[in-house]
Amino acid sequence: MADKPVVIIYTDGACLGNPGPGGWAALLRCGKHEKALSGGKRDTTNNRMELQAALEAMQALTEPCQVTLFTDSEYLKKGVTEWMPNWKRRNWRRKGGKLANVDLWMKLDEEMSRHEISWHWVRGHAGDVHNERVDRLARKAIPK
Repeated sequence: MADKPVVIIYTDGACLGNPGPGGWAALLRCGKHEKALSGGKRDTTNNRMELQAALEAMQALTEPCQVTLFTDSEYLKKGVTEWMPNWKRRNWRRKGGKLANVDLWMKLDEEMSRHEISWHWVRGHAGDVHNERVDRLARKAIPK
């Protein structure tokens, strides 16, 4: 069996007000190839845009991949790597009740199941060239 393609992904979300108009962006890099994705919503939250960026990146992968994903969102990284197993055990609920953004968490979980993913947190606005790029793309995607 052939090895899975290795893909490096950077994601970011942005919002003017929280809630307010927001944008998301993802940069997918595989070998010499790269693809930038972005989009926005008129009424959303920063956390929803962070989740949307990761979801859109996963949905753009046409086959199972070995993914290294970089995000500056602790909410996204901790949600996937620490909190999600307990949410799933509780039928997508938090210990304290309703889970925010459950629709996106469930879709992201489904997409993630196709891939091997290594999650990494990077400090936002700290000079990481790819993180800065997706930040600019996400801000540019915010509906005017």
